[in-house]
Amino acid sequence: MTATDLGKSYGPNDIFGGVSLGIPNRGRIALVGPNGIGKTTLLRVLMGQEEPSSGEVQRARGLRIGYLPQEAQAASETEASTLWQDGLQAFPELTSRQAEMARLERLMGDPAQAETALEAYGKLQLEFERLGGYTYEARMRQVLGGLGFGPGDYNRPLSQLSGGQRTRALLARLLLSEPDLLLLDEPTNHLDIAAVEWLEKVLSEWTGAVLVVSHDRYFMDRVAKTIWEMTPFPSEDKTRSGATPAIEVYHGNYSAYLAQRAERYQRRIEEYQAQAAFIEKEEEYIRRNIAGQNTRQAQGRRKRLERMLEEARLTPPAEPRRLHLRLEPVSRSGELVLRTTNLAIGYADEGRPLFSVPDLTLRRAECAAIIGPNGAGKTTFLRTLLEHVPPYRGEVELGASLDIGYFSQAHEGLNPENDLVGEILSVEPDLLPGKAREYLAKFLFTGDDVFKPVEVLSGGERGRLALAKLALRGANLLLLDEPTNHLDLPAQEVLQAVLASYTGTILLVSHDRYLIDALATQIWEVIPLQSDDREGGEAAAAEGRLRVFEGTYSEYRQVKEKEAEAAERSRAKPALPPRRKEPKPARPKPGEAAAERRRQAQIRALEEKISLLEGELNGLSRQLENPPSDAGKVQKLGADYLRVQGELEKLLAAWEALAGQPTRE
Repeated sequence: MTATDLGKSYGPNDIFGGVSLGIPNRGRIALVGPNGIGKTTLLRVLMGQEEPSSGEVQRARGLRIGYLPQEAQAASETEASTLWQDGLQAFPELTSRQAEMARLERLMGDPAQAETALEAYGKLQLEFERLGGYTYEARMRQVLGGLGFGPGDYNRPLSQLSGGQRTRALLARLLLSEPDLLLLDEPTNHLDIAAVEWLEKVLSEWTGAVLVVSHDRYFMDRVAKTIWEMTPFPSEDKTRSGATPAIEVYHGNYSAYLAQRAERYQRRIEEYQAQAAFIEKEEEYIRRNIAGQNTRQAQGRRKRLERMLEEARLTPPAEPRRLHLRLEPVSRSGELVLRTTNLAIGYADEGRPLFSVPDLTLRRAECAAIIGPNGAGKTTFLRTLLEHVPPYRGEVELGASLDIGYFSQAHEGLNPENDLVGEILSVEPDLLPGKAREYLAKFLFTGDDVFKPVEVLSGGERGRLALAKLALRGANLLLLDEPTNHLDLPAQEVLQAVLASYTGTILLVSHDRYLIDALATQIWEVIPLQSDDREGGEAAAAEGRLRVFEGTYSEYRQVKEKEAEAAERSRAKPALPPRRKEPKPARPKPGEAAAERRRQAQIRALEEKISLLEGELNGLSRQLENPPSDAGKVQKLGADYLRVQGELEKLLAAWEALAGQPTRE
């Protein structure tokens, strides 16, 4: 796919312009830029859901595109009623062939139609197997499981799924349908860490191209090979030298992009400064010589300078607006911040806890990151530490001189009826309204935005307002629940830098592995109870657990990978069952020994023939998985497959008869 000089406007409002791009086969591209700059609109234009205001998009003939919006609509509910049926829509050819095979099987019971039906069935079965008909249901289970769905979800109506689950269901269908190009808009928004890591592996092996909009920096590091940065639409003439391009291309992953972006900015600063110094020098020469002996040279220089200023004057490179956030504890806490004893997290009326906690100790200036699947109880853990929820059992002891600041994922601390100035004054009542507005400007709220009611703010705006209130607290213990949710990349980078220099203690719940890897000194992993862990009457007593790892997230991942490799080796080499003591065989009667030797020789001969036929059948099967373009050769391969399969079945029947036959004289 290529696009030339794309532009998109809504009325007088220009969203983007001058966008030219090309997506190569097997490309792995991440599209980044501030919130509201038009990334989603660009995806919709490339998909064909919206028409560009200028320029054009060229799509290869027969190109199959899969598009994942940020929030999936319920439109598919009219076509499929359950999660499993929704996934089946990725295999229309296979399901139609399967239905036809079932019809032919019924016809085989009619003697008058059996022969014709059997012949048609054989050809259809061959094609069904070639297209993966005997493996597609296993693929569906693998993809649904990788995205966090269990067997108990397969028959759930789509209408009962949450918005996030519906988005995951659509992503599953897209992956199963294997389009040539995937356009993914924030695919990790509704995934926990395990599901994101599974998706990273799938996309790294994807045979088509991928263009993804994401704020997940760790995800982009592991998936992207190219970064497209979408920058603000230039207010000046786009053809003028020095105007900001709509998309800048960076080669490499997200970490490489950060380094290249800093280098480009520094180079542009130096080029601008060098040109400014040259202009100043030329203007000084012209002033000194325009009326003197060198007037002709001065006039020539003035013309050249005027031409340069008209055609090639550089504008100073502007950095994007960034948060100005400071988090500084007003007072120092005690050395011991948190200690737990025999703690379990959960609600008493549920009959069992969500998970048990080993006795923990958190000390001043440490950062513990709590990770685990969605719904495992991470937020409940924080609320238990805050005494908003009583422990299921055990005790929590908080240290001395603690001033706790809590950042809630749902931002319950914001009053929807207040405007932004009112929210700031609720923390600092003595602050003058003018000073409150100056403070809000540091969090990118300017002009009349400060008088908006909280209830109309977007998710990113709510997050910035919650951070503004948190910064006023001067807390020495921060409990942060998904603080980077809805923040764009520049805001995430600022928040990470501020937290890295914070001198207090941090307890962090997050799916942002980039942030965790930069900050955490401990990893606390919530491992929920799996459905197959509950057996019989022990179900009520069973519970999940919290695993504590002392170290960084990178070190934790290395340990987890080694554990997974060891488990894989263990599965590949199952323990042999204990040998049973066989009874001593009775001495054979005269004549029986010779008959037994003949039987064993026949069995060995059959086994050799069976082994050869199995190898031949496997070879034919592999050829049918990637068939030649010649239809005659495909038909011959199918006929050979059926012939070898028939011979193999006869030999297996003969082997079973001999192996189970007692020796007779």
